[in-house]
Amino acid sequence: MLGHRFEKFDPNMNGKTKFEQLLNLFLQLLTYTNGDVSEALQWLNQLDNQYGLTNDEYGMGDFLDELKEKGYIDENPVNGTISITSKTEQGIRKNSLEEIFGKLKKSKQGNHDTFKPGGGDEISPDVRQFQFGDTMEQIDFTESIRNAQINHGIESFSMHEDDLKIRETDYKTQTSTVLMIDISHSMILYGEDRITPAKKVAMALSELITTKYPKDTLDIVVFGNDAWPIEIKDLPYLQVGPYHTNTVAGLELAMDLLRRRKNPNKQIFMITDGKPTCLKIGKRYYKNSFGLDRKVVNRCINLAAQCKKLKIPITTFMIASDPYLQKFVTEFTETNNGKAFFASLDKLGAFIFKDFESGKRKTVY
Repeated sequence: MLGHRFEKFDPNMNGKTKFEQLLNLFLQLLTYTNGDVSEALQWLNQLDNQYGLTNDEYGMGDFLDELKEKGYIDENPVNGTISITSKTEQGIRKNSLEEIFGKLKKSKQGNHDTFKPGGGDEISPDVRQFQFGDTMEQIDFTESIRNAQINHGIESFSMHEDDLKIRETDYKTQTSTVLMIDISHSMILYGEDRITPAKKVAMALSELITTKYPKDTLDIVVFGNDAWPIEIKDLPYLQVGPYHTNTVAGLELAMDLLRRRKNPNKQIFMITDGKPTCLKIGKRYYKNSFGLDRKVVNRCINLAAQCKKLKIPITTFMIASDPYLQKFVTEFTETNNGKAFFASLDKLGAFIFKDFESGKRKTVY
């Protein structure tokens, strides 16, 4: 005989074990500590002391043992240093995706993107009447049979052209994306951490593309005095440096990476909070942090025009509110015929995800 076992309901558990609750918090802390396990665990201990995250049955030592047993951390037997594993790196990306995409799904903000339905690979909830030229694969037989029964009865079943219903599908394009992240010193100036939200967005976007759009490509470029590509697995460790902002180097590298991609649809996403302040001329760095330097700005505008000729739109996510910087971004965007969002840090993820998802939909006639 089957029975039921009732336990005391704990509203703080949400159906998760102590390990799962602590793991979620641990992964969040790793993003802020740039993958430093020791620092993240120290923060976790402080939070435990303040908020009582553990109890007499399950302590922080148990959590540490379980992290090792389940392959989330590795301990060097020689010097005792602890590092995260690839499993943890993926966990951080998934965590970022759930955090950003979860907020986006709950958002009630209006979305004014428009597209036309057509033959494709994603089923739409919309149905329409059969038209000449529609294929058998597009027929929704459940709706069509239902129509036939309503129109002609079930005793002598027959189906006519007027009974047929077509299920719409939306065609999803294959896209090559380069995500540029500014890692100049200004990303942590004035007491505001701007690099962590940028990292979270990059990790979430990479997880979305690799799981939902495996045929797409995503390259990540960081730029300071110079620009260089990084791997997706390197994102948790990303941090700013004592750099100026060489936007030109970042754009040149992004264009070079996209030239090698075979996808017909290419785009650049650029997250930056500051003005371009640096150029590399030969082996010398040309720098000017005082206002907008026309020599640097002109190079940026020229590259925007080149990208337009190559049909590479640039979407700039500007996390700064200075009017003269917004004026530069507007000029840059108009030259490229791209898009610009002046986004606050808490809305950055929603802006990027909405723009990426809307760009996946291609008009099909």
